Amino acid sequence: MNDTIVAISTTMGVGAISIIRLSGKDAISIVNQCFKGKNLEEVPTHTINYGHIYDGEELIDEVLVSVMKGPRSFTAEDVVEVNSHGGIITTNRILETMLNHGARLAEPGEFTKRAFLNGRIDLVKSEAVMDLIESKSDEARKMALSQLGGTTSTLITNFRNTLKQLLSSIEVNIDYPEYYDIEVMTVEKIKEQVSIMKKELQELVKSSENTATIKNGIKTVILGKPNVGKSSILNKLLEKDKAIVTDIAGTTRDIVEGEIYLDGVLLNIIDTAGIRETDDVVERIGVEKSLSMINDADLIIVVLNSNEELSDEDKEILEKTKDKTRIIVLNKNDLDKKLVIPTDLKNVVETNTNDIDGITSLKKKIKELFNLEQIATKDYTYLANSRQISLAKQAYKNLLDAEQAIKDDQPVDMIEIDLKECFDTLGEIIGATYSEEIIDNLFENFCVGK
Repeated sequence: MNDTIVAISTTMGVGAISIIRLSGKDAISIVNQCFKGKNLEEVPTHTINYGHIYDGEELIDEVLVSVMKGPRSFTAEDVVEVNSHGGIITTNRILETMLNHGARLAEPGEFTKRAFLNGRIDLVKSEAVMDLIESKSDEARKMALSQLGGTTSTLITNFRNTLKQLLSSIEVNIDYPEYYDIEVMTVEKIKEQVSIMKKELQELVKSSENTATIKNGIKTVILGKPNVGKSSILNKLLEKDKAIVTDIAGTTRDIVEGEIYLDGVLLNIIDTAGIRETDDVVERIGVEKSLSMINDADLIIVVLNSNEELSDEDKEILEKTKDKTRIIVLNKNDLDKKLVIPTDLKNVVETNTNDIDGITSLKKKIKELFNLEQIATKDYTYLANSRQISLAKQAYKNLLDAEQAIKDDQPVDMIEIDLKECFDTLGEIIGATYSEEIIDNLFENFCVGK
């Protein structure tokens, strides 16, 4: 934290502008040693200054330098951003010059890490920074912005404030039982408050399950025996000829991937090799790879041919996917129907890839299964990742333990232990309590320069 760090904050490559960012107590003086223009030590904060970067007597580039003095900066330290012409050579030369004058190359996420450690943002907002950068859909972007704006942090803080008030009242009653002018914190009052918090926390955790769908998209695998129309369905969904389609069984021997958006949520669609027994070595590898993807998929689209009777391969696929979230597609419904399926199968739709609206029923069923229309209209107060959700579940368990202690007629000070654990666990979500190891692991996945 005492070092002045530097990194390239824009994508490396050919572009109009590159930004080299520095943060730390010597950020201004380090850049000033290499800058010819105004004296950066004397310019007002939050100004942009024109000049040139030199390495000794060698001119490196014509630049604009932004100066932001702490604590009114992203990291709450002195921050300087050198805006240079884009290009790998020029950008690297400026970075090298800053390193030669005393800056240290920043670690991944170190700028955001400093913002957190300096109290500028909490952990939820820190994670939202990277979520915003990595947004794969407009809904994911909105959710990250909501996190960055503090909606989730405020909610967790309110939970903790309620617990803090409850714990304080319990402490006063325990330490000063002789006073008559304080509110008596009865077990019934504690039980009532715990019940309210438990319900609200449970609703938060439940609604947060949608965040994985919004952030990462839905990993969708199309399965079926050869020639049932899997590749045609993929092409129809993508609205382009991504996969090769022929009447020859085994045309698709490896996975073919594509992406579409439904109601702002990304679908990562994977077309697989047709499932069947084969002596072809390459095709057999493709079949094995197809079957191996079942466990990792969020959604399985099982394609059956309406124009054929149910085969042993069809039955095998239905059996292997019975415990997965799946849609049964009866494809080629524009042909004579010969297929009879078990009546207990759920989420069955009929499609064909010849009509313009031939797969509308499939899209509608996907939206229905994942509540995509509801997701798009909800507020964005969510726990954004597995770390946050796991901690919220632990806090919920602490409340359950407190509730059980009340049912078992435990002393108030024993109930208080569970409430304190809940308070501390919620603190870990926003970073009010944390360990150095957790912080290091969290920020190491950030990009350098952020």
